[in-house]
Amino acid sequence: MLTMPAACWLCQMPLALAHHGICSFCQRALQPPCCCPRCGLATFYPHAECGRCLQRPPSWHRLVFVADWRPPLKGAIRKLKFLQRTALSVMLARLILLTWLTARRENRVNRPDLLLCVPLHRSRAWRRGYNQLDDMARYLARGIGIPYAPGGLSRRKKTKIQHLLNARARRRNLRGAFRVETDVKGRHIALLDDVVTTGSTVEEISRILLRAGAASVQILCLCRTL
Repeated sequence: MLTMPAACWLCQMPLALAHHGICSFCQRALQPPCCCPRCGLATFYPHAECGRCLQRPPSWHRLVFVADWRPPLKGAIRKLKFLQRTALSVMLARLILLTWLTARRENRVNRPDLLLCVPLHRSRAWRRGYNQLDDMARYLARGIGIPYAPGGLSRRKKTKIQHLLNARARRRNLRGAFRVETDVKGRHIALLDDVVTTGSTVEEISRILLRAGAASVQILCLCRTL
């Protein structure tokens, strides 16, 4: 009996190893440009914090991302978030894991103690039917070898959709939106999001994590808008 080969989720070419979900060609093509290790924005010196971070650093300490916001990864994220293509979650989480493992080998990030993910408000989670980050976080936590706290963060109020707002409105929209629901005192936290644009969401969460006693916060995401 003939079997059909699995295809890469991004380019649809046959895969030698079906469980990988993505071919080596696409994986190499997703390498991000030269970026600041803290904010993730473009810089000429990837091993030192950029001038923006030296003058006004974000609350988080490191940011690890797979690629900038462009196809084909852009399309895969939209399918996961809005078309219920939940099978994509493992492949996308694997991309983050491989990127993080590379950064760890190069001593660009420390090993965290706990993984948290950006929470959805309960009404939005009910309407969507799932939190696209939850399955990704479970796979990622197993790969790194750390615990994942599914309810470690909660969203206290229903905010406006972030991508419809400018940077200032995003910051104002998120004030008081999140609450820490688990013990983070003295712990190094990894915070998972899908896309970091202005950084307002992860900035607000990092700020409350540090205020709750977290030792450090590193951001793990699929895309950084450059």
